[in-house]
Amino acid sequence: MLNIEALCKRFPGSERTLFEAVSLRVEPGECVAIMGESGVGKSTLLNCVAGLERCDGGRIMLDHTRLDVLDDDAFARVRRRSFGFVFQAFHILPHLDLRQNVALPLWMLGIDGDAADARADAMLLRVGLGGRERDLPRRLSGGELQRVAIARALVHGPSLVLADEPTGNLDPERAAAVLELLLEQVRGEAAAGLLVTHSLAAARRCDRIVRLTHAGLIALPGADAAMEDGCE
Repeated sequence: MLNIEALCKRFPGSERTLFEAVSLRVEPGECVAIMGESGVGKSTLLNCVAGLERCDGGRIMLDHTRLDVLDDDAFARVRRRSFGFVFQAFHILPHLDLRQNVALPLWMLGIDGDAADARADAMLLRVGLGGRERDLPRRLSGGELQRVAIARALVHGPSLVLADEPTGNLDPERAAAVLELLLEQVRGEAAAGLLVTHSLAAARRCDRIVRLTHAGLIALPGADAAMEDGCE
């Protein structure tokens, strides 16, 4: 479970706030879509939750751990164990084969050898890439690379999955398939999911939609989200 309370983020070196009073609770197996205007801080919010940027106020709880008070080393340990990341740019390492790319989070947790290979292969099978474990990334399409990114994000059974525009580089058909796979895995693994997207179609497939503003989050019923002209 993820619980964000009254989160605040200021512009660097300034007292001006990017956003404030951001509160959100995400239950296990639930995926919440975050929409909003360009520049309002959607990616920054994900970075704060992940500890890649520090917030300037508020609390972030994952299960029973308060994240915002952890030092960098402690946060890194929690991140390796409990976080899964899916980003628009994929970040697949070109010199590693698919099995090795997916196994990276396991290696960072000290799981290697046959155990890591077996888990990576099983996850590749679940995302429809079974039998291609030894392929290099250059042989894959954009949609296939995104599936590898999803497999890598989920192979270690994270408690929290963060996705920043995971379908932004894909055509509509591939985007729908990739998003369905991501949501299926989040729900099936009882993880909490946060999805930043500019796509209303993608947002509507999530369990809830919220709009980030400088003053906090506004819940958007799916049917009304299309009327929010501030959402891209």
